[in-house]
Amino acid sequence: MNYEIKGDNMPVVVCRLEEGESMITEGGAMSWMSPNMEMQTSGGGSLGKALGRLFSGERIFQNIYTARGGEGMIAFSPSFPGTILALDVTPEKPLILQKRAFLASTQGVELSTFFQKKGMVGFFGGEGFIMQKVTGTGKVFVEIDGSAVTYTLEAGEQLVVDTGSLAVIDATCSMDVVTVKGAKNILFGGEGLFNTVVTGPGQVTLQTISFGGLVAAVAAAMPSSD
Repeated sequence: MNYEIKGDNMPVVVCRLEEGESMITEGGAMSWMSPNMEMQTSGGGSLGKALGRLFSGERIFQNIYTARGGEGMIAFSPSFPGTILALDVTPEKPLILQKRAFLASTQGVELSTFFQKKGMVGFFGGEGFIMQKVTGTGKVFVEIDGSAVTYTLEAGEQLVVDTGSLAVIDATCSMDVVTVKGAKNILFGGEGLFNTVVTGPGQVTLQTISFGGLVAAVAAAMPSSD
């Protein structure tokens, strides 16, 4: 499979597949394709896995597109202006994603639900108690809100992240939540009550826009119905 990511803040990834190669995606992500791409809808395994994807912000069913009768082409677009990242997944390097981040992948990559082990992280960590985990071997395309900024943390090195800015981390990293210090900071600082602390080793990818934050800002700016 060869691919090319086109566009700026409204990107698309165009994949070219050899005969018999397949791509897996969520419903609604396909933008265009060659006529020899065959689609099959699948629950992606057990009922538990399907329901887990629903809880993590994805759809229960996934679509599998396979090139038949020669080379095929298919393009996938995100649901929100931002960035598409192409990441490698190996058995030694699974990834943890924010909700809704999974766009598409090659076969051999499996999407499952990731539950935060620490309750504080789940309730106050920005993306909620349930995230996504990708395992296996292959390429995964991830949609990021806004632009992506990546840091590599050494063992024990930490990064304090604003709520909703965490997009992708290596599974070797750990997460915790800390309370903003100082009553004045909490009441008047405008940065919320909690921050997420990520501890290495591993890579951390942050997003410059929070979808939830943007929705809240737009809602606040809407005129009242009264």
